[in-house]
Amino acid sequence: MVLEIMARKKEYIESEVIEKAMTLFWRNGYENTSMQMLEKEMGINKFSIYSSFGSKHGVFIESLKSYKTKVKDVFDKLKNASNGVEDIKQFFYDSVQLGRDNEKSEKGCLITNTYNEFSQSPDELIKEQMNAFMNDLKEVFIEKLRMDASKNEETIQKQANFLLLAKHGLAAASRVNSTKEIEDYIEMTFDRL
Repeated sequence: MVLEIMARKKEYIESEVIEKAMTLFWRNGYENTSMQMLEKEMGINKFSIYSSFGSKHGVFIESLKSYKTKVKDVFDKLKNASNGVEDIKQFFYDSVQLGRDNEKSEKGCLITNTYNEFSQSPDELIKEQMNAFMNDLKEVFIEKLRMDASKNEETIQKQANFLLLAKHGLAAASRVNSTKEIEDYIEMTFDRL
């Protein structure tokens, strides 16, 4: 007797379940998100998760890719703008708004949260993705700072480093601080640039 094994058709759309997983990782972090939580949030069983994404790590990598797509518009707006420091300031405001537009405003920035969570991790794939994102952001900051011809290269490099760290601080603060406190933080960050 010959048994015919038919491949089961997926009863879910990968981009939709990854969006749900991304929200869960964004809210809880990688380590605090269990497979059971993923099953419940994504609405699919563990077998389907492993079949489509290989592992929790695979789901997380796809979630990071989904987040990068989500922030692409904000990042592209910064890259394509031509008002120098004012564009970076607007990027800070836009980044905060992106977090607020999602159902849990205390999540901050998934990239910064991941960067912090994996800073001491041996996970080279995630560290590589985080470093690439941060390096790209710093390069855009440098490009915008160079629009001010009165700044020398040393000042530009220092200010770019400062702004990168300020962006990390903003992401952390946006999880717990009030709107007024966040606005004051942004205004003071750019007060002397």
